[in-house]
Amino acid sequence: MPVRPVKQADQKAWLAMRRALWPQCDPMRHQSEMGEIQNSSRQMALLCSDEAGAPAGFAELSLREYVEGCVSSPVAYLEGLYVKEGFRQQGLARQLVQVAEDWARGQGCAELASDTDADNLLGQEVHEKLGFDEAQRSVIYRKDILIGT
Repeated sequence: MPVRPVKQADQKAWLAMRRALWPQCDPMRHQSEMGEIQNSSRQMALLCSDEAGAPAGFAELSLREYVEGCVSSPVAYLEGLYVKEGFRQQGLARQLVQVAEDWARGQGCAELASDTDADNLLGQEVHEKLGFDEAQRSVIYRKDILIGT
């Protein structure tokens, strides 16, 4: 199944898949981020389709100057990876990541990094099957502070 950069005509399908991957994200924010990706030389969105040309999955990439656990800069970062339910277990995620690696090399990157939530065991398994090595784990804390007291 072919993998190619997202085109203007793919907006509706791309948005639907983004909403499936990140359902908590506001639809307007999705639209804004999609526009940023398409207008940036430091970001890329890839789409894979089935034999009939129907969108089956996507990957989003960016260049980051620093990524914990990496030793080079810039680092290509896999911001999102999604394959529709009916197309999983067919190698599409692997194809998307292979094209992502090609893009990263073209940007002068020696590393491709990614992340997933600590409780997302499926995401961790997918990353490992795609050849990613765990670089580190962390727990991030936050605390509200009162202003003006």
